Amino acid sequence: MDDRLPPAAAETGPIDAFSQCHAGILAGLSRFAALPELVDAAARSRKVASDTLGLFDSAVLEHHAEEEAELFPAVLRSAKPGRELARVVEITERLVLEHRMIEKLWSRLKPSVVAAAAGRAADMDLHEVARLVRTYTAHARLEETELLPLAQEILERDGNYMAALGVSLHMRHVPPVVGYI
Repeated sequence: MDDRLPPAAAETGPIDAFSQCHAGILAGLSRFAALPELVDAAARSRKVASDTLGLFDSAVLEHHAEEEAELFPAVLRSAKPGRELARVVEITERLVLEHRMIEKLWSRLKPSVVAAAAGRAADMDLHEVARLVRTYTAHARLEETELLPLAQEILERDGNYMAALGVSLHMRHVPPVVGYI
């Protein structure tokens, strides 16, 4: 058995070695004290990632599909020929292009969001996330300030158009009825 003290203890003495050991333990415990906050942050991260998957895979993509299948065609059919129709064409074509751009951005980010939702390490591009948020914010602003007021004005001219749009949107959300004969 080797009775010699470790080099640090030999230089500073055995009592100092215990003290240094305590310093290391206390530093480790200080890091440990932050663990609940980190666990909470990780849980919030998984929740936000999971919620974002649901947001895009249902709400955003469904919203784009409804606009392109229902709203845009209704407004295009009902717009007065000339400047009004040209404006509607310009706006709807731009919005469709933006839909594709947003969907492309999402498809690049989705794998890292899936990983984050599962609690795995995710190499998420901060600039791409910011770009997607910025792009969608500008897109929604264009719809809110330009298209939707114009659509309201155009479709209100004939209550049947507005009613037909409402029924069409409603039917997209009604589960199919399985009947037996």
